[in-house]
Amino acid sequence: MNEQKVNDWLASRKQLRENRNAVSLFEALRSGNRTALSSSITLLESSLEKDREIATAIIRLCLPFSGNSVRIGITGVPGVGKSSFIERFGMELIHEGKRIAVLAIDPTSERTGGSILGDKTRMQQLSQEENAFIRPSAAGNTLGGVARKTRETIILCEAAGYDTILVETVGVGQSETMVHSMVDFFLLLLLAGAGDELQGIKRGIMEMADGLAVTKADGENDQRAKLAQRELKNAIHLFPPTASGWIPEVHTCSSVTGERIDAVRNMIHRFEEHAKIKGSFLQNRKDQDRNWMHETLRSLLLEGLYLNPAIHQRTLEMEEAVRQGNISAFEAAEFIYDLYKKQ
Repeated sequence: MNEQKVNDWLASRKQLRENRNAVSLFEALRSGNRTALSSSITLLESSLEKDREIATAIIRLCLPFSGNSVRIGITGVPGVGKSSFIERFGMELIHEGKRIAVLAIDPTSERTGGSILGDKTRMQQLSQEENAFIRPSAAGNTLGGVARKTRETIILCEAAGYDTILVETVGVGQSETMVHSMVDFFLLLLLAGAGDELQGIKRGIMEMADGLAVTKADGENDQRAKLAQRELKNAIHLFPPTASGWIPEVHTCSSVTGERIDAVRNMIHRFEEHAKIKGSFLQNRKDQDRNWMHETLRSLLLEGLYLNPAIHQRTLEMEEAVRQGNISAFEAAEFIYDLYKKQ
């Protein structure tokens, strides 16, 4: 047997092992095994090539069983009570017979690269429910605080039988475009009594939101929440109408007492019915799939550039030249790009 045949044989054996691992995890995941789901997500998040190959195979197997959920993005400034809201909201849905997957994105330290990943600790009641799956992930350096593999994780959770996917973002401090591009309904949580509510909100976030909820509307803060609700309703009418004709609703709620959580739930139900009747629900999914392809392509191109040893070395040289003022940042970037094109 010549060397080429040996290499081909070894490659085929390696592929066979990976396929077996992928099929095994897929079958366990489909049967409701949470450990298999967690293991599959870990493979997705791994930077090892062999892990990513298995993860890709699992995603391929899961695709025919995905798409049968409502994907809800939840954002808001730190301190607005996102985790508390998700726990109360999730429990309401579970009581309706739903299966909930929470993909919670934790901020990553720019200095150390570490992340606390404490969402399970903050959602103690929900994390103990059999029909709830909570997966905290580090945001890394991905735009919008959304873990790089969140999109693929949604597919895995849907194939595992979860019919409601909640994606919690880091907060309004970063661009939320990424999470908006992967969910059906985008919910903005707001906090009353913390100053001028409208002045502190970015118009772009408001325009992306399909619904708004003023949280912590209990006790003495209830009246402030209702005042903020009125102001927000007036502001909503100043924005251009959505393509489907849906007008974002504004509600108040309390995660402590559970008051008016059902109003938020009913708003999302109304949105889903409206979007499906208008045809925008499915069209939005198709547009998102196309955007995901381009986003993944950009990510792979950047990864290929930075992982190339020869380009990495020249990049370090260009960095030093820019530091010394010998070349502009734009010229250095163009030089590296031209070098990459010649590879």
